Amino acid sequence: MTLKSKLCGFSDLKTLNYAINHPCAPSLIGFIVNFPKSKRYVENEKLKKLLDVDKKNTQFVGVLVKPTSEDLEKIKNLPFDYYQIYDCNFNEIEAIKTNYNKKIISAITVEKKEDVNKYKDFISVSDIILFDSKGYEKSKSWNHNWLKDVAYTNKMIAGNIQFDDNIDKFKNIAKYIDISGGIETSGFKDISKINIFLNKLEKVNNEN
Repeated sequence: MTLKSKLCGFSDLKTLNYAINHPCAPSLIGFIVNFPKSKRYVENEKLKKLLDVDKKNTQFVGVLVKPTSEDLEKIKNLPFDYYQIYDCNFNEIEAIKTNYNKKIISAITVEKKEDVNKYKDFISVSDIILFDSKGYEKSKSWNHNWLKDVAYTNKMIAGNIQFDDNIDKFKNIAKYIDISGGIETSGFKDISKINIFLNKLEKVNNEN
C-alpha cells in the first residue's frame, strides 16, 4: 500500500508553494480555519489570499474544531477538497457533508486503546478517519500500533510524528501520515524538514 501524507498547519505562501511544487508533493495540505487558540490559525482574509494558488495535484483540507454555521459560511467558497472535523457527532458531520458537499476527514482523539473504537461511529459519513492524539497544539505520543487491528481502510495517523521518524513502520498501520509540528523549527514550518520528510516518504514507497 502506498503511504500518503498530509502536511498540516500552513500559514505562509512561501512554504505552501514549496510543498505544492516539491517533486514528492504531499497528497493533502491542511489549514487551521476556525481555532484562534492555535498558533497555526489563519484568519479568513489571509486564508483567501493563501489559497489563491495553483495547488496542482495536492488537495486542500480545512481543519475545523466544532464549527458553527458562521464558520462554515465563511469558508464555503474557498477551494477546500476536504473538511477535517473535530468534536462533532455523527449527525453534525453528516449535515456538514450534505450542506457543503465536501469530502470528510473525521478526527478521533486517542488517549487509550479503547478510544480507537470510536471510529466505528463515523464510518458511513467519512472519506478518511484521522486517529489523532489529544491535545491539539501540544501533540502527544500514543501507541500507533493500536491501529493494526482496525479493519477500516482509509486511516490517517497523527500524534507527535517527526520529520526524521522511521516512516516505514507506518506502512502496515495507516494509509496517510498527518504531520505538523514535526516539520517545524521554533514554531514555524521548516522547508528543510519538509524536504527530508517528503523524500523519505517517497523512498519508503519505492522500496516496496
